[in-house]
Amino acid sequence: MSELKALLPDLPCDETAAPVFRAPWEAQAFAMAVALHQKGLFTWPEWAESLSAEIKRAQAAGDPDTGETYYYHWLNALEKLVVAKGATSDAALHERAEAWDRAAKATPHGQPIIL
Repeated sequence: MSELKALLPDLPCDETAAPVFRAPWEAQAFAMAVALHQKGLFTWPEWAESLSAEIKRAQAAGDPDTGETYYYHWLNALEKLVVAKGATSDAALHERAEAWDRAAKATPHGQPIIL
């Protein structure tokens, strides 16, 4: 984890340097980035550059940089990187997001969302 922390210094961590997640989707986004790196889709320096650019873009647009939006930046950076690397397309990501939104709206509270 120390190598990851060195490359991603803004990664929220607890007192033991373990990543901290406020919601399950944050852990899933983190895991997706790690898995795609392990599969060779991108290097850690490429990932760090992508995440840094996304954070800078958000801050320039007025993000207060309180740490609460960190994983939104993480997810945005991941989406941009997988599109840039040709693993998917903007259209496919948009289509999947819309499918999840429709499924979530159609699912009773407390029930699993099924696509």
